[in-house]
Amino acid sequence: MTLATAPEGAAMTPGAGARLGTVLARLARRPLALFGLIVILIVVLAAIFAPLIAPFPPNEQLFEGLTLEGAPLPPDATFLLGTDLLGRDLFSRLLYGAQTSLIIGVVANGIAVATGAMVGVTAGFFGGIVGAVLMRFTDLMMAFPALLLAIVLAAIFQPSLWIVALVIAMVNWTQIARVTYTETRSLAERDFVEAESAIGAGRARILFRHILPHLVPTIMVWATLGISTTVLLEATLSYLGIGVQPPIPSWGNIIYESQTYFTTAPWLVFFPGVAIILLALGFNLVGDALRDILDPTQKGRY
Repeated sequence: MTLATAPEGAAMTPGAGARLGTVLARLARRPLALFGLIVILIVVLAAIFAPLIAPFPPNEQLFEGLTLEGAPLPPDATFLLGTDLLGRDLFSRLLYGAQTSLIIGVVANGIAVATGAMVGVTAGFFGGIVGAVLMRFTDLMMAFPALLLAIVLAAIFQPSLWIVALVIAMVNWTQIARVTYTETRSLAERDFVEAESAIGAGRARILFRHILPHLVPTIMVWATLGISTTVLLEATLSYLGIGVQPPIPSWGNIIYESQTYFTTAPWLVFFPGVAIILLALGFNLVGDALRDILDPTQKGRY
């Protein structure tokens, strides 16, 4: 995915088409993007206000949360989404699990985008031996399946919230590095950059005034789309038992803990699964719309 850049020499300004207010207004006019924004907003608000919304503490094992036979309770007036195998309120755990998913999604994807953009811009702008070494290392990392590499790294390190975020970032930076490298190389060879060099502009001025501003749309789109990938990868690792560890609630480890009750208590798998799908879908819809808005030549995958 490569985004078209602005016209030659036209650095992005706060009044350009990518201005936040304009972008949000155009997003709101797209039904699917608006749906994605609403989903993201609901999840964010649920995570922020989880201590106020949750009817029970997420790890409290309630005596009345199990049947007389010790089985989980289905959804009812007291437990809106039912209880799990330990008698904990599923609705409360999902609210706190949203915090985990968003923290990992934002932190891991933020590190991945920053790392990938730095590697790609450095390799593309300086070229030579520096660019060759950085991009061959990127190719080496891309040769490993992301999920397999994440499983290996998560197994080596003691899984925790921040370790999982770091592991996911370590396997997700390569794509943005490739994209920014290609665009930086293209920009570095444009006439307006050569003209700047001819009049004596330093490399720092060229990089920060004429290269990086043109990469902002690409980075914004990848930052948005990458969160959905990060959320899914975190859920996968937690489902496999090597992600965020109990008692910290995570949508993935809620499914992992409850998978043996799938036939007798399907709500324990259904509700966290729907939450994961909706959040990933929301970020994908917004990311696709952003790509269309910031680069009209790249129509989305609706």
